[in-house]
Amino acid sequence: MLQLPPQLTHTTASACLLDLGAALPAEPAGVVVSASGLGRFDSAALAVLLSLRRQALGVGKTFAVTCLPQRLADLARLYGIAELLPDDGDCAPLK
Repeated sequence: MLQLPPQLTHTTASACLLDLGAALPAEPAGVVVSASGLGRFDSAALAVLLSLRRQALGVGKTFAVTCLPQRLADLARLYGIAELLPDDGDCAPLK
């Protein structure tokens, strides 16, 4: 499972995408990105998730998100992209 950082804004999005994108090939066929630790974010978080989705689908993997904060889920619905970020339904707290 890939983990979003505690802060994901336009200033950190590029570095986050590079890190998670590099880890994506080692993920199983069903890539899941956890947002359980995400506390501070802006719309760049959606851009990162959409880019990771595109990368996962590009190598034949499925893609889902878990523990998406309500504010970010609302933003995704507002932008009309919520269906592109399916919830895997398994939101376990960070350990």
